[in-house]
Amino acid sequence: MKNKVLVTGAAGFIGFSLAKRFLERGDEVIGIDNMNDYYDVNLKKARLAQLNERQGFRFAKMSLEDREAILSLFKEERFDKVINLAAQAGVRYSLINPYSYIDSNIVGFINLLEGCRHNGVKHLIFASSSSVYGANTKMPFSVHDNVDHPVSLYAATKKANELMAHTYSHLYQLPCTGLRFFTVYGPWGRPDMALFLFTKAILEKRPIDVFNYGKMQRDFTYIDDIVEGVVRVADKIPQPDTKWSGDKPDPSTSRAPYKIYNIGNNNPVELMRFIEVLENALGKKAEKNLLPIQLGDVPATYANVDDLVKDVGFKPATSIEDGIRLFVKWYKEYYGC
Repeated sequence: MKNKVLVTGAAGFIGFSLAKRFLERGDEVIGIDNMNDYYDVNLKKARLAQLNERQGFRFAKMSLEDREAILSLFKEERFDKVINLAAQAGVRYSLINPYSYIDSNIVGFINLLEGCRHNGVKHLIFASSSSVYGANTKMPFSVHDNVDHPVSLYAATKKANELMAHTYSHLYQLPCTGLRFFTVYGPWGRPDMALFLFTKAILEKRPIDVFNYGKMQRDFTYIDDIVEGVVRVADKIPQPDTKWSGDKPDPSTSRAPYKIYNIGNNNPVELMRFIEVLENALGKKAEKNLLPIQLGDVPATYANVDDLVKDVGFKPATSIEDGIRLFVKWYKEYYGC
């Protein structure tokens, strides 16, 4: 059945890729984005240009924190599903400009919740992050584990989104699903992410900054796997968990129609191996500037995706060899290298 879907952050990396997927299957998509200059606006415009060519897509330049505009949009459009991918991203930038995270990720999110509450939205799906696991060290990270020790403001705002969504799910029976993404990469990716930064520097014969002396581990997840996971979850409206107990509260479910999933590759890769694969794809060696771990970073991420597999029958599986090769191909074509 055709749905009317709101995708926030539609000019962003994941939002753009997801909007394409919904359009390809026949849904009507309204995209919003504030087109800020956190990274190259021309890349956002190029993504948006592709979406604007497709039937069934409409775009509005809008900020989530603009309460009047957001609530007016919800009232006019009456969305079936809302996919929230708009946020101030980046762990390190939250050390420099914390207020932007409160404005976009907290104020903006409450505006979305109010829009959903008052306008009959059937399912809110929102991007959380693997960063919510913070100081947790038990691997792999499970949605059933407590996540009360974030180590960056970015992570704290994503945890706050999960709590806010649960409150609205409990009070107003708004079906909400939170998705903890693990280090997303691929074509059309963000220029502030490691793969993009490394590729650009290596091709320009500049050294790359390798934090934690290359001992960082990340559960790198290819964009197509993220999109597949989001689409499947969007089609599965969460139901109240009748077995949920306040004596032993499971953070991933509730008596309300609320659910949390990890979407990750379930295969952590050491940063040095990631760089080696990139060097092979580029046919060039990197000059490495080895540095200590940065404030707010965690040494490792590793997703337990058992619930995702059980509930929607999907497990991300794209290898870094394939994913990096496809990114490098896109990068060289897009930038004419």
